[in-house]
Amino acid sequence: MPEIPYKIFQKFKKVGALELSMPLRLFLFLVVLVFIMVFGIVIIFAVTGTFGTRLAAYEELVRNELNHVHWRISENYGWLSVQAVEFSRDLASSIERKLLDEGLKVTELQNNPGILEELLAGEYERALFSLQKASSSGVFVILDATVNPMLETSETSRAGLFLKNMEPNILSSTSPTITLLRGFPSIGRSYSVPLHAQWKMEFDVGDAPYYRLPMKKAAEKKLPLSRLYYWSLSTILPGTSEESMLCSVPLLDSEGNVFGVCGFEVSSMLFKLTHMPKNDTFSRMFCMLAPISGNVFDTSGAMFAGGYFARDIVLDKQLFFVEEDQKTFFRYNGASGFPFMGFHLPVRLYPEGSVFSDRKWVVALLVPAEDIEYSVTGFHLRLATMFIFLLILGVFISFILSRRYIRPISEGLDMIKSDNLTEAPKTNIPEIDDLIEHLTRKSEELKKTNLTGESPALLNEFLSKVRTLSPAERTVFNLYAQQYNAKEIAGILCLSINTIKTHTKRIYAKLAVSSREELLVYIDLLKEAGKEFD
Repeated sequence: MPEIPYKIFQKFKKVGALELSMPLRLFLFLVVLVFIMVFGIVIIFAVTGTFGTRLAAYEELVRNELNHVHWRISENYGWLSVQAVEFSRDLASSIERKLLDEGLKVTELQNNPGILEELLAGEYERALFSLQKASSSGVFVILDATVNPMLETSETSRAGLFLKNMEPNILSSTSPTITLLRGFPSIGRSYSVPLHAQWKMEFDVGDAPYYRLPMKKAAEKKLPLSRLYYWSLSTILPGTSEESMLCSVPLLDSEGNVFGVCGFEVSSMLFKLTHMPKNDTFSRMFCMLAPISGNVFDTSGAMFAGGYFARDIVLDKQLFFVEEDQKTFFRYNGASGFPFMGFHLPVRLYPEGSVFSDRKWVVALLVPAEDIEYSVTGFHLRLATMFIFLLILGVFISFILSRRYIRPISEGLDMIKSDNLTEAPKTNIPEIDDLIEHLTRKSEELKKTNLTGESPALLNEFLSKVRTLSPAERTVFNLYAQQYNAKEIAGILCLSINTIKTHTKRIYAKLAVSSREELLVYIDLLKEAGKEFD
């Protein structure tokens, strides 16, 4: 046998040879059984993947919520696009008819600034109706003309109308509060519409892709309006403070001339109220509608909806995403190094054949990675705590059971050691009661046999065996003969109880007796027979 395994084997032999009491043996047996059962449960959990179920549950939760949010955004933006195209078509037709009544064409708007106020005032009700029908946060009209062409800012200043809904949750409002953000103040007075706190009469289109791009594409390509509308990035209009996305559609007359744009606004507040993720598990989960190029989200032009404003924390410029596994969370890392976990789906803001169809957008549902990792770790800690509690409970129950189970056995053994077995009460343990009955019967038979003188040779044989005892054993034997028990003998001789038990075993073996009671029977018979053994 190799040396190391042999040494281990020897150590186990020594441990197995230890003289352990019955309560301790039973306690250790039950403790081992508890450990085996608990670790068996742990192994089963590991094999069946229970430890990974929490992360899988979170993945399913986020995917389901993403699908729901993606569907809502697709429906909402698709509806706004349709309404914007319809608004543009009706508005352009109405303005062209009014200009024709005045003997003018749309191309002559810039040369007739005096007509702009009356023209826009006449379209107020149409704009208000379209705003309420589209359920957006604002409706706007920008004409390719300015009130005062002589001003230095005339190149970037355009007349128009912008009605702002100050209650973006208009889906549940029966009377939304409308203000005039851009337009002639006379329009507000005529229709009892207050001016917005950030009101200006004309639009600043110096840096306005939502104005210039649709007009440019409409002039270059003769396409239906449904292929010419444009969704802007999240932007802040000059002179305002709220971020918003604008869906703008070019205004075309019957000859295809472009004379402005119109459309609807989706404010950041409306987006947040409409597309807030519905989830109580992660308080910092948020939804993001963002343009994407390759594997980079342009978060500077994204819209956010969530319990906290993620852009203020990390999403200041760009957010990269890295696909780890098709079956697990995607991991998203920003320039600040603050990671997110979640999923994203492409969303179509433009139909096939649109001049802006190359601009890709995605809807993403993201959670700070530390939130998911903390929740999964907490789940594992709760499982570990449960297992530790089961172990402690199992050890405690093992201790109680071992004591309660062994107590009647110990009491029965003490009865067997007593001087008078005939008076021993029932232990209700069949094996112990049978043993006591057997020893009592054997003791009585032995007494009866020796008292009738039928076996004098038995006493002589016993006496001769007594003479074979060693001096130490003889000393212990003599004290037994004086009716002392093992504990008392240990005290008299100043020896340990284990030493006395060792001498007692050897005495029993040499004298061929099995108990103290049987030994005392022989001693009493020797005394009655007058045989000396001292």
